[in-house]
Amino acid sequence: MTDVIAFFPGQGAQHTEMLSDLAAEYPIIRQTFEEASSAINMDLWQLSQQGPAETLNLTYNTQPALLTASTALWRVINETCPALNVTAAAGHSLGEYSALVAADAVDFADAVRLVRKRGELMEAAVPAGQGGMAAILGLDEEQIISVCAEASAAGVVEPANFNAPGQIVIAGAAGGVEKAIELAKQAGAKRALPLAVSGPFHSSLMKAAAEEFGEALAQVAFRAPAFPVFHNVDNQTATLAETPARLLAQLYSPVNWTGAVLATRGKADIAIEFGPGKVLTGLNKRIDKTLNTVNTGDMAALAAAINTIQGS
Repeated sequence: MTDVIAFFPGQGAQHTEMLSDLAAEYPIIRQTFEEASSAINMDLWQLSQQGPAETLNLTYNTQPALLTASTALWRVINETCPALNVTAAAGHSLGEYSALVAADAVDFADAVRLVRKRGELMEAAVPAGQGGMAAILGLDEEQIISVCAEASAAGVVEPANFNAPGQIVIAGAAGGVEKAIELAKQAGAKRALPLAVSGPFHSSLMKAAAEEFGEALAQVAFRAPAFPVFHNVDNQTATLAETPARLLAQLYSPVNWTGAVLATRGKADIAIEFGPGKVLTGLNKRIDKTLNTVNTGDMAALAAAINTIQGS
């Protein structure tokens, strides 16, 4: 058996034509997209292949499409690598749902419907143009917290993603984010730039979506995961009873990806990123260079991942 940590990316990993080369080789990819499409009555494969990108990148489309892509890659690896032994898993924001599907803690179709609803509520929580996010490079956690505290006089602004050392995303009201960008540059940030997203995700402004999303979570049957899944809100595992509350709090709480990698690091020396692209692979190198993270988003990467699993 080969021990691995399973990681699942969040929004930003998607792109048109994702998994197109792999689908020709592995029928289970198209089958997985057909399952998801039936669950929400839309053609996710056509959207993921042909876009347009502007439509795929709408939060309520991105989330089910990316969950499906990650689940499809999970199934491919499990078909081809029977010796795979997942010792821990975590996902970045939306990726947490992919991790729970992989761990058989929730039915795939239920998860697709759930993240579609999650995306709709996140999109609607703050009117367009009134909130946003920005990436700050080159400042540490304490500096970011200080910048946000000072900038909050211009509007709510908070740390939203602790992606890697020196790479932190903030979120909040448009005025607060704009002021924080200005202050971050004054504090010595290498870069401080707004992100092309539709809202202030993982900030307290997302609490507007919490009540209705809580109702949606209550309608879904969760199970104990087949392997430990570490949740974003505290980088800890949860009991079955705690899981919905962790997912709800994640909506308006920061994602500490640095903490996720460190929390799972002792579980294995190989990590696999199940998703298109290699966003988490890049972050992981900045967090812990000793962790061998491989990705799976195209034919060459998948072949290398399979070789790593089978050869270890």
